Amino acid sequence: MTRIILGSQSPRRKEIMSYFALPFAQVTPPFDEESIPFAGDPQKYVCQLANGKAQALHPQYPHDIILTADTIVCKDGKIYGKPRDIDEAFQALSELVGTWHSVFTGVSLMNRGEIHSCVEETRVLFNPLTPEQIRHYHTKLHWSDKAGGYAIQMAGGLIVNKIDGCYYNVMGLPINSVRQLLLKIGIELWDYLQ
Repeated sequence: MTRIILGSQSPRRKEIMSYFALPFAQVTPPFDEESIPFAGDPQKYVCQLANGKAQALHPQYPHDIILTADTIVCKDGKIYGKPRDIDEAFQALSELVGTWHSVFTGVSLMNRGEIHSCVEETRVLFNPLTPEQIRHYHTKLHWSDKAGGYAIQMAGGLIVNKIDGCYYNVMGLPINSVRQLLLKIGIELWDYLQ
């Protein structure tokens, strides 16, 4: 079987892929996410980013299956990517607490130059948090490589009141979307449970 190139430096995406006995290699795509400006449509935006990562890897891995993803947080038309520093992470959480927001992940699958993509949306409601709790959260938990400056998994769940949609989407790789894309090229994730 052709191996999968997971075009991502995210440890969470690697963890999710490792739930299955599919052979894959994790590679960081040579792609500048800043090269694509946000034009107001979060679904189109994450799709463009995921596609851009796959296309950037294709010349190096033309015979492999390339799987890429990009995740953003969006509230009231404003997007929150990975925060540049602790102040930006604090600002993002301050704007998100106590309200609903959406997490969008664009997923792309490239096989022999043909690309398939989809977008998953999960709605997340945060608990009300004090500024001290937000600072404590950022002191104790890794936030810098996460959209919106937060993680839903493990102790990160303290800030989350409820979700509507795919949990793994909030982690950065929606399993059902990945399954649907792999089915398009004849791979069934059910066959790789371990």
